[in-house]
Amino acid sequence: MGENNIDARLPIIFVALTVLLKLPFLLTHHIQEDAFITWRVAQNLLDYGVAGFNGPIKISASTTHLYMFVSFLFNVIFGKANFIYPLLVFNSTLFTIGSYFLSRMILKKPVHQALFILLFGFLPPAIRVSILGMEYGLLFFLEMGFLYYAFFRNKTWAVWIFPVLILFTRLDTVIFLGIIFIVDTVWNKKIRWNYVVSGALGLGLLISFNWFYFGELVNNTIVAKKLAYYRGYGFGERIALFFRNFGNFFGMLKMPGNFNPYTILVLLFEIACFYALVRQKDKRNFFLIIIFAFAWIKQSIFLYELSYFDWYYWVPQLLLFASVIVFILEQEKRKYLWGALFLLFYVLPMLLFQMVHSIATGNGEWNYRREIGLFLGKYEKDKNQWIFLEPAGFVPYYSGLRTIDEVGLVDKGVQQEMIKDKKDYWFNTVKDRKPKYILVYRDLYQDPKHAEYYQEHYKLIKEFRVKDHLSSPYKIIETIYKLKPSGSDYNLYQKVK
Repeated sequence: MGENNIDARLPIIFVALTVLLKLPFLLTHHIQEDAFITWRVAQNLLDYGVAGFNGPIKISASTTHLYMFVSFLFNVIFGKANFIYPLLVFNSTLFTIGSYFLSRMILKKPVHQALFILLFGFLPPAIRVSILGMEYGLLFFLEMGFLYYAFFRNKTWAVWIFPVLILFTRLDTVIFLGIIFIVDTVWNKKIRWNYVVSGALGLGLLISFNWFYFGELVNNTIVAKKLAYYRGYGFGERIALFFRNFGNFFGMLKMPGNFNPYTILVLLFEIACFYALVRQKDKRNFFLIIIFAFAWIKQSIFLYELSYFDWYYWVPQLLLFASVIVFILEQEKRKYLWGALFLLFYVLPMLLFQMVHSIATGNGEWNYRREIGLFLGKYEKDKNQWIFLEPAGFVPYYSGLRTIDEVGLVDKGVQQEMIKDKKDYWFNTVKDRKPKYILVYRDLYQDPKHAEYYQEHYKLIKEFRVKDHLSSPYKIIETIYKLKPSGSDYNLYQKVK
């Protein structure tokens, strides 16, 4: 009886263990740029009572309403100076609880569930979800919680609550909710009408909130990215680009160049493992089919739409790989050999890859780009002054300056300039808005069309260079910095009075 109780508690113990073992990754300071956009919106709500980015101007600069509000609460509880790491631990905990829900749905033995939680939690996308500060820890918790409570445990309340929360976390989760509806309808040969109504209610509430609060149907981030990155490619060109980027986005390891044979091999193994599992007549196939179909469809849609931001693919990458872990854990013959090969040739190399990546990228973001923001924060005391730059994460957050970003995520004026003249919108924004500061990757004085204007109206006040941030008192850390230097060189210009 005692052993059975220990076995039953084992997955919960491994939830706590996994969270604790991942805490050292926080020391890398690898935080995603876009997280600081959401956090600045949360602090704008705290300071001005408005969900915006620049003072009292309303704008849905954050893609995620629910996570923005969670970030707001952490700012209230811990203060602006101390909320980040408690929030990152919270994100990691939510994600790990989500993996617990998933393990319960697709594995029967508690020891297998516990090992799944640990192995799943140390895959590269799982580490990124946990420590990079974005909304995907919350989202994974909600999505797996929805499947667990609404379909595994058949709780009616979950059908009504989770879809609303999921949609308020990200609008593109309509893909996830739609896949569940299709699989559920085909599997049970009937429509679950309360799910239809709850999904429609969640979508209606989200659109209504956007319309009545922001005056827009969808988040500004979606509109801005579509406008800024639209290239007018036809079907054939999109398909060609899909296959060109397929290898580097479906898998967990991005490599230089277009073709990634490592990812193709892993993907084929994922398909083989999934096929081997669903051949077994088992109730869990319902959940395996949902997560596998969602992962393929979500990644395919976003790749076809030329969405090349890594974070869109984290959760699908993890869900595709879930079948591999289940397959390995359930091997009865030569299970120790399977486990050893899995650890030696996949888990440990992937963990090493992510560690190197996080250390290098954390240096480029925290020690380099954050320093630019801190410099500006001290240099310019008037926080009502404007800066024009890209991206709108670290530098605006740590400088406190009002911000125009090149994509138009945090300022709709850029979008209007794009509509009027996509080719020269950048220069027109500078000329019309006259920001006090411009932070840019290039030398404006060498601009082929507008160099004279920049030389007359702006002076170069500081150069920021990646090479100046590659040293460390620890030799191995410095080697990693130089092996994978992260960041871009910047020039900072100030308007001449």
